[in-house]
Amino acid sequence: MHIHEFQQQLVDLGAKPQHIGRITRAWLAGKPLDTGTRYQRTENFLPLSVRNALPQLSEALDGLVRLRSEHPGGDGSARLLVALHDGQMVESVLLPRDGLCVSSQVGCAVGCVFCMTGKSGLLRQLSSAEIVAQVALARRYRKVKKVVFMGMGEPAHNLDNVLEAIDLLGTEGGIGHKNLVFSTVGDPRVFERLPRQQIKPALALSLHTTNAELRQQLLPRAPRIDPEELMELGEAYARAVDYPIQYQWTLLKGINDSQDEMDGILRLFKGKFAVLNLIPYNSLEADDYQRPDGDRIVQMVRYLHSRGVLTKVRNSAGQDIDGGCGQLRARAVDIVNTRRLHPVRKPS
Repeated sequence: MHIHEFQQQLVDLGAKPQHIGRITRAWLAGKPLDTGTRYQRTENFLPLSVRNALPQLSEALDGLVRLRSEHPGGDGSARLLVALHDGQMVESVLLPRDGLCVSSQVGCAVGCVFCMTGKSGLLRQLSSAEIVAQVALARRYRKVKKVVFMGMGEPAHNLDNVLEAIDLLGTEGGIGHKNLVFSTVGDPRVFERLPRQQIKPALALSLHTTNAELRQQLLPRAPRIDPEELMELGEAYARAVDYPIQYQWTLLKGINDSQDEMDGILRLFKGKFAVLNLIPYNSLEADDYQRPDGDRIVQMVRYLHSRGVLTKVRNSAGQDIDGGCGQLRARAVDIVNTRRLHPVRKPS
């Protein structure tokens, strides 16, 4: 189901824009669809045909996403393994300070070498309703005032559905434009479409290195855009919407934590309306990549800060539960596949 299909169902039932707005706001708030206001009960507002259909509509919306398991982290976050209507699974993350990270695809086609999600490839797109349903689900548990599209998938590869979700969240969902963060490896379509949108989200660009050849190795199926060109495109958007670009830099020990890289950052970031987010890799002992030592991370931040680059360290939420993007889903899929190969036999 897509958002426009849900809204058309309401129109077909005789709902007017004001009726659709109230029902949609109730859904996005994680409340029952028949929620009234302090001054007006539902039965005095919604047409009878719409009221009679609400149980069926609620069932359909509830079936879009269901909480399969919750994994609290010591940092105040909680990773949610979410089951979709067809049995596929994605991850959402409740972040500290009322944030939520949502997924836009099952799997991902970009194939970043350090990302668990990319190892499964792209399985399918999420509909616009499945995307915003993650917000509705999360709001049953906590306030959500910020939504970042940094979960499973490359939002630019599901652009129509992601932008439809952003438009709804930025209007009926009550989330400010700057608190909607679109994360991408740098698909050119993003820079064409976002400036024309009613809701212009903040932009986070996956940079990871100042070396074009290394970036191609780390992001093998990302668009062939050199770091310099990517930052120029980002700068144009930042100036147009008047808030800075967040550049994401997953820190990989011995790969992109060198002095040459830091000097390259100083060169590229000079005069830019930008923030650099250093994200230490959420590594396991058997991983091909490891996170730099803590002292090295501190050195990098001090070096860049002292030379005028606004730099922040963003640890992946829920690192104490092996919470790298896609890891929960991967473990759940492994368990399901193991049970299929080795079914539990009942005692005779």
